[in-house]
Amino acid sequence: MHSNTNIPLLSSVIQLIKDMAMKLLLVALLALAFAHAVLASDPSPLQDFCVADDSSKVFVNGAVCKNMNDVTADDFYTSGLDKPGNTVNNVRSNVTAVNVNKIPGLNTLGISLARIDFAPNGLNPPHTHPRATEILVVLEGELYVGFVTSNIGQTNRLFTKNLKKGDVFVFPQGLIHFQLNTGKYNAVALAGLSSQNPGVITIAKAVFGSTPPISDDVLAKAFQVDKRLVDRLQAQQWTDNNN
Repeated sequence: MHSNTNIPLLSSVIQLIKDMAMKLLLVALLALAFAHAVLASDPSPLQDFCVADDSSKVFVNGAVCKNMNDVTADDFYTSGLDKPGNTVNNVRSNVTAVNVNKIPGLNTLGISLARIDFAPNGLNPPHTHPRATEILVVLEGELYVGFVTSNIGQTNRLFTKNLKKGDVFVFPQGLIHFQLNTGKYNAVALAGLSSQNPGVITIAKAVFGSTPPISDDVLAKAFQVDKRLVDRLQAQQWTDNNN
C-alpha cells in the first residue's frame, strides 16, 4: 500500500496552482482593461461616407445614409462663413454653426465648426457642449476665455486665458465655458468641435428659460435666493445667440 504522507504535500501543490491561476487571471483582466482604455476610439467607418438623408422617416442615433448614387458635391459644401453674424442682441455675440444640419456630409464624421462674432464687450455666455470638445482660434480681436472643471476634490476649478489674434485655446468636452470680447473693436473666432452635432446648453437660458419652467422652489433652494428673484429671472426673455 502507498503511504498517505504525500497527501498534505499534494494538497498544498494543488492550492498553490489555484492561487497562481487566480493571480494570472487578475493580471490578464487588468491588462485587458488597460489596453481598452488606451486604444478606445470611435469605430472605423464602414464606408467612405454616410451623407445624412433628411427625407428619411427612420430615427437612428445620427442620421440615415443617403443612397450613394444620389450624393453630390453639394452634400459636402456650404458657404457664407465669411459674413459676420448679427450681434445686435442682449449678449452682443453670434454663433454661426456649421454642423450636420448645414452639411449633410458631416454625418458619422465626428467633426463640425462654428464662427463666433463679438461686438465690443460681447459675451458668448457660459455654456456646455454635451457631445464635443472645442478648440478655438482667435481670427481678430482679443478675448478673455475660460472653463470650469467638474467637482475635482469638491472644488470646481476655473481656468482662464487672455487671447489675441492667432491664439488657440481648448475647452474639454461637457465643461462649462465662455468667451468675452475685452477689446475696443469687434472680435472673430473660429471653433472646431469633435462632433457632427455637438449640441449647446446655455446655462442661464436652460435653467431660467426652460419649457415648462423649473419649479421656483427648486431654483430658490439651489441658488439660495428669494423666490421673487427666481420669478423675475424666469419672466425675462433669454437671448439665444446660436444660429
